[in-house]
Amino acid sequence: MAKEKKMVEAITSMEEDFAQWYTDIVKKAELVEYSGIKGCMIIRPAGYAIWELIQKELDRRFKETGVENVYMPMFIPESLLNKEKDHVEGFAPEVAWVTHGGGEKLQERMCVRPTSETLFCDFYSKIIGSYRDLPKVYNQWCSVVRWEKTTRPFLRSMEFLWQEGHTAHATAEEAEERTIQMLNLYADFCEEILAIPMVRGRKTDKEKFAGAEATYTIEALMHDGKALQSGTSHNFGDGFAKAFDIQYTDKENKLQYVHQTSWGMTTRLIGAVIMVHGDNSGLVLPPAIAPIQAVVIPVRQDKEGVLDKAYELGNILKGFRVKVDDSDKSPGWKFAEHEMRGVPLRIEIGPKDIEANQAVIARRDTNEKITVSLDELEAKVGELLATMQKEMLERARVHRDEHTYSATTMDEMLDVAENKSGFIKAMWCGELACEEALKEKAGVTSRCMPFAQEEIAKTCVCCGKPAKSMVYWGKAY
Repeated sequence: MAKEKKMVEAITSMEEDFAQWYTDIVKKAELVEYSGIKGCMIIRPAGYAIWELIQKELDRRFKETGVENVYMPMFIPESLLNKEKDHVEGFAPEVAWVTHGGGEKLQERMCVRPTSETLFCDFYSKIIGSYRDLPKVYNQWCSVVRWEKTTRPFLRSMEFLWQEGHTAHATAEEAEERTIQMLNLYADFCEEILAIPMVRGRKTDKEKFAGAEATYTIEALMHDGKALQSGTSHNFGDGFAKAFDIQYTDKENKLQYVHQTSWGMTTRLIGAVIMVHGDNSGLVLPPAIAPIQAVVIPVRQDKEGVLDKAYELGNILKGFRVKVDDSDKSPGWKFAEHEMRGVPLRIEIGPKDIEANQAVIARRDTNEKITVSLDELEAKVGELLATMQKEMLERARVHRDEHTYSATTMDEMLDVAENKSGFIKAMWCGELACEEALKEKAGVTSRCMPFAQEEIAKTCVCCGKPAKSMVYWGKAY
């Protein structure tokens, strides 16, 4: 029992130190290990299995909308990167440069991709010539490198995994439609699969992607009241097309520039799952992305027939992602270990249960225990997993709504920002000066101008001039 107790004690309480609680979970649940390269993480099997499930489901949804996968080189020549001025300025501080190859200095230095807009643009300029070549709706799964000064596993690292979609269209209307379509796909995925509610909206010009005409975002609220940008979709208009000379001949035989979009999600989604659903006992995984949805734990497995019955239950539940833990650890240790790892359902089976033709199911999210007839086990597991998925989303939505506040004056904004944690809804005049003043005085940044606009007041929370938009503000990761 001493070891079992020690395992849980190793997690710092989230109320005591949220950042340390997060680090404890990613380490103790064996999601990552720190590498010998500062700022880079090793994603362990337990963490990578979550990413594989995220990737599989996102990829399926992408393909339903006509997306095709490609792969681009990881190196970008400096001359290519420099073709779009705003873009290169936006990424310059984060770029890693390769200057030598095989011991010889390169004639032109190359950057390790921080993102692949320039590569796709160069590619599209070569393969698009006619309206018949459009649209191009491509995506790639890869890693990117950004030279971050402050890192944290999943949330911000120098190298991370992601997908980046890049599309080219004949008209501005088609590009905008695709931009919004992918943002909504992201939001639906997060709510239906990750059980995380999202605020959907547009970024201010200050916060938009370098080189974009418009950036749209989905924003989530973590348990500690900080916001997390969870996915973005960008409308590039024809700016990149003009920089890279991506033209096509339309039906009237006239030359036109294409209109482009880009959209991406990363491994930071795993961080979001941890910070929205986790508790002081460890990880709590939504069933849809749990690598193990149910673990069967034999109690007193040294007794004749107990292990055999556990294997039998594993076979009955083979339609789910199930594991039979037949290790020689004590049942108490196994309970604590799988609780730490966030396994949604724990199924206990022992000699007395076998005699009564029953098993005990424990829910990870509520710790509720249910005794179930073995004849109904498969149906009950499916029912409980579906219920958990639904209830985890609802609890996260209640938490977000209870930690969303309104401010109509600067004094109110300062009071909420200082004394509460969460989203702050407030009106904005649209001026950069006010946006920067709110960051300086209240320590908040604009998260998005939500599609679902409300009129909190008639005037800007900062300057008192007529307001143009309601904005979600907050402190963020």
